[in-house]
Amino acid sequence: MRKPVLGLIIACGVTAALIGSGSASSAATPQGAAAAESDPNRAELTGFARLPAESFVPGSEPSGSALGTEPINGVRPPFAHQPIQGFSGVIRNRDGSFDALSDNGFGAKANSADFQLRIHRIAPRFSTGLIQVRGGLTLSDPKGFVHFPLTRADRVLTGADFDPESIVRAPDGTYWIGEEFGPYLLHFDRAGRLLQRPIPVPGVKTKNSPDLVPGETPNLGNSKGLESLAISPDGSKLYPMLEGPVTGDDPQHLRLYEFDRRDAAFTGRRWTYRMEAPGLAAADLVAVDENRFVAIERDNLQGDAAAVKKIYLVDTTDQDAEGQVDKSEVVDLLNIANPHGLGVPGETFRFPFFTIEAVVVLGDRTLGVLNDNNFPMDAARTPGSADANEFITVRLPERLTSRR
Repeated sequence: MRKPVLGLIIACGVTAALIGSGSASSAATPQGAAAAESDPNRAELTGFARLPAESFVPGSEPSGSALGTEPINGVRPPFAHQPIQGFSGVIRNRDGSFDALSDNGFGAKANSADFQLRIHRIAPRFSTGLIQVRGGLTLSDPKGFVHFPLTRADRVLTGADFDPESIVRAPDGTYWIGEEFGPYLLHFDRAGRLLQRPIPVPGVKTKNSPDLVPGETPNLGNSKGLESLAISPDGSKLYPMLEGPVTGDDPQHLRLYEFDRRDAAFTGRRWTYRMEAPGLAAADLVAVDENRFVAIERDNLQGDAAAVKKIYLVDTTDQDAEGQVDKSEVVDLLNIANPHGLGVPGETFRFPFFTIEAVVVLGDRTLGVLNDNNFPMDAARTPGSADANEFITVRLPERLTSRR
């Protein structure tokens, strides 16, 4: 059995992280302050930190061999080590750090066989504008619970085996991860070792599902599986949500399920989340209380072209006859007041990334949001330059608990 890789992880290119990074100690600009005061309904940027694009796990194995050798957004593959990238889910720790989940690696099953699936422990330092990486866990299946052949003989899990996209931690310290290829729910211990057979979403399969039988037609789009996964405040229930619609469903409707941890089974309860338009995606879901969640909704555009990057408050007790839940906008991530000049210059801060896939509730009026930089594919901040991983905090115009 290969042991999880623990200990300090360093980020390459720290000097670059200081360029253009602001902190809460920066002097507020009169224009920015005026803009924030003129629109009390706009969220405010309160923290910004970044991890440079070319950040790698030291001493780790090579990766990116299937990407060719031509530069991609200024970065030339393959890589000598495993990149620290693709933050698609986040969990808050008591010591101020966060557990951040990387996705399947380089965006596809075919090119990610040498990317090891991993949970990174990160610590944003908003005073310096840097994200520290303190260690992490490599995911594995030493007891052979996976029911199909794995890429590696040592049963370390790779991006060709699973596409992990969402994560929660149960009261017992174990991790539950939502996955897209199946889609499956995956249950890991504190050391990142799989604890049981992957649990499929009832009646749903993608073209990448190992469970497809010959002649069977998949009914969920590629990369549209369990992008979102929330856990109830008491830890008894999980709430996985698909990123895209199931064949035959309304193209604006996403299925939100309930899963009972004690029974290790889906309960049969289901809600409908309605996107603002067909073609959008729901990218994360986090519980606020027993019945309400915050959810990210986004388009598939980046940079100046990005048009829809929003966070909504979702209420499962307020639904119509078809089970469609009520939602209300709490943050427009493309229109955040920036009175302290954090991150990038300007009175308005935009979070214009193709994939924004992680949100965490930090307080009744504060959310943390992270992007998935799809290293080295995305270039939202600067065309032709691979995106960093960014971690921002925003102050909401009103309390989550006051919204009904």
